[in-house]
Amino acid sequence: MTAITISREIGSNGDWIAEETALRLGYHLVSKHTLERIFLQYGFIDFKEMYDVSGFWARFDPQLGELVGMLNRFVQALAAHGKIVLVGRGGFAMLKNYADVLNVRIQAPLPMRIEQVMLEENLPDRQKAEAMVKESDRIRQGFLETAYGSRWNNSNGFDLVIDTGKISPEIAVEWMVDTALRMDEQKNAGQLTTANLEIDPVMAHAIKEVFDEVIEET
Repeated sequence: MTAITISREIGSNGDWIAEETALRLGYHLVSKHTLERIFLQYGFIDFKEMYDVSGFWARFDPQLGELVGMLNRFVQALAAHGKIVLVGRGGFAMLKNYADVLNVRIQAPLPMRIEQVMLEENLPDRQKAEAMVKESDRIRQGFLETAYGSRWNNSNGFDLVIDTGKISPEIAVEWMVDTALRMDEQKNAGQLTTANLEIDPVMAHAIKEVFDEVIEET
C-alpha cells in the first residue's frame, strides 16, 4: 500500500483513527503539522501564515491557487514516497484515481460530533460547539469546491466510508489495517499507480529529511 488518505469530519474521532492506523501499519502519519515541516524544509516559508488565515480555504484567491498547486505536488510526492497516512488536505481528490491508494472518509452523526467537540475542546456551551462543527464543515466544503470542484460529503470519492456513530473507532482501525494489507497483495497490472508519478527530486528529498527527523525524535 503506497498511501491512505483520510478525510474526516470534526468530532468523528478521525484523527485518532488515523494515528492508530499509521502506528499499526508502521506508516508515516502526515498531518497539518507534518506538512508545515515539509514545506519549511523545501523552503516555502509562508505556508503556515497562509494556511492559518481565517476563511482562506473557503474563498477564491490567487494565493489559494498557488498554495493548492504546491499542495498537490507535495501530495503526489508523499504518495510516491510510500507508506503514509495523509490526514485531510483534500488528498482523496488528488489521489482518487490511483489503484494503490486507499481513500477513506470518517463521519458521524451531528449530535455525536457536537458532544465530542465539547469534550475535546472543554466547551460547556453546546451552541458554541455546534457552531464550531458547522463552521469546520463549511470551510472544508468551500476548499474542496474551490480547489477541486469536489463535494466533500459525496461518498463517491472514497473507497471506504466509516460512520463512527455505528462503528467504533477501534473497529474502524481494524478495517483500515485489514483493507490496506489486503490491497498490498493485489496485482495492479495495467492500472494507474503512484509509480507513474513524476516527482520533483527536491520535494522528495525534503519529505525524506522530515520523515528521518521524525523517526529520530521518536
